[in-house]
Amino acid sequence: MIDRRIVKFLKKHHVLTIATSVDNKPWCASCFYVFLEKENALVFTSDLTTRHGREFLMNNLVAGTVALETMITGMIRGVQFEGTVAEPGPDLEDITRNAYLKKFPVAMLMETHLWILRLTHIKYTDNRLGFGKKLIWKAE
Repeated sequence: MIDRRIVKFLKKHHVLTIATSVDNKPWCASCFYVFLEKENALVFTSDLTTRHGREFLMNNLVAGTVALETMITGMIRGVQFEGTVAEPGPDLEDITRNAYLKKFPVAMLMETHLWILRLTHIKYTDNRLGFGKKLIWKAE
């Protein structure tokens, strides 16, 4: 089970940076996301015409971050993660779409291609708990 402090952080924020790598060439992209606590997953949308969208299909192993922007060292908080990206299967299609549209209703007005990122490793830094304090979670 993911620590409640990590869950609270992921639910509070909405932009992730995701990194892909194909043929030893890394790439990053920023996307709006919604966190599905029960699935330990992030849901986001990205078109297949984007570089990262195409690369998910070639190498579904990704890494990324969700960070709080602050200039105050004692308030630094953020998540670094690893996971696997896939298109939601039929069993999660409605859950992912409903969760995403609930958080980002404007997405109803556009064509969206949803992805689900199943988290496998999280490192959460929270300097409010002590300078450089880290909480680690790994999928079983």
